[in-house]
Amino acid sequence: MPPVVIDLTKAVDPRDVIHRVVAALADGKLVALPTETVYGVAASALSTDAVNRLLDAKKRDGKPLTLAIKSADDALDYVPDMSPLAQRLARRCWPGPLTMVLPESHDDSVITRLPKEVQSVIKLDGKVGLRVPGHGLTLQTLRLSAGPLVLSSANVSGQPAATTAQDVVEQLGDSIDLVLDDGPSRFGQSSTVIDVGNSDFQILREGVISEATLQQLTFYLAVVVCTGNTCRSPMGEAILAKLLAEKIGCDPSELAAKGLAVKSAGIAAMPGGLPSLQSVEVMREMGVDITDHASQPFTNQFARNADIILTMTSGHRDAIISQWPELAPRTFLFSNTVRDISDPIGQAQSVYAECGNQLLGYAPFWVDQILKQAFPKD
Repeated sequence: MPPVVIDLTKAVDPRDVIHRVVAALADGKLVALPTETVYGVAASALSTDAVNRLLDAKKRDGKPLTLAIKSADDALDYVPDMSPLAQRLARRCWPGPLTMVLPESHDDSVITRLPKEVQSVIKLDGKVGLRVPGHGLTLQTLRLSAGPLVLSSANVSGQPAATTAQDVVEQLGDSIDLVLDDGPSRFGQSSTVIDVGNSDFQILREGVISEATLQQLTFYLAVVVCTGNTCRSPMGEAILAKLLAEKIGCDPSELAAKGLAVKSAGIAAMPGGLPSLQSVEVMREMGVDITDHASQPFTNQFARNADIILTMTSGHRDAIISQWPELAPRTFLFSNTVRDISDPIGQAQSVYAECGNQLLGYAPFWVDQILKQAFPKD
């Protein structure tokens, strides 16, 4: 019996389609879903029969299947000891066209609760492939499903990837139950697959994201935060960059080439503001030029990309965490104590100098922490 094909462009209410898909997957059906790369065929990871049907439909050649999960945060449920590098790439690339193959041997992994036969087809040599697809409907399906989905490209193994619903029907035909037609895939190319270790990665399959782009996305980002990003945080940024460069033996301008970045922002900053003259002078006396600094607000992009966030006060930390609760484990006071670093704005030059000296005194601790996190030993 041929599959039912639903044209999403003609759907009156996409929510009804999503609920129909979720119900079909829960009933052990195979559903072809659009993704941003190519069309995929999905089965509930809770159903051994459905996963076996998927293998038969694709004539799979023994390669492990990928688990599609809801979000980068959920990845830790599947790989609790996920390396900092993998977490960094997950935050920066998911949802998106990246599949990460990760070591999985933790007793608390959600994978241990899946049927044994399913575990045997998603794990190979103690590793599992995870992906968060970058397609709205497929993501909503994942969020409403009881568990993860086993997801594979919707084609017969060894045949060209399906970039349209018609391709899916022609290759898999009556071996699947439901096809969602959302027109041609956005990229028309498979996801990039990488094997991620503790401090590096290996390309297993070239895809949408190039190796050069991935290398750029592996940099470690520290963000220093105050209120207006014209006094304290620019000084903190400059001091951290200077000490990091000295520690690893390079010029601050070369940190990016070493895989490190230090930025600053303000929770109430206006874009493009100049640093205070007093801060410029304090930094000049420390051998650092911040005259080119331009203030910027702390944004969603910082929240997503930052590996560590250092705030001047507990109020700044509270403000960030209230808007982005997931940042709590990555957000700390610059003082590494309960002590706030007071705002010198509008006060004498000596107060700015005192603030700079405070930052200089606290910074070495964070330099060591950043280097340990950025360059963990295997």
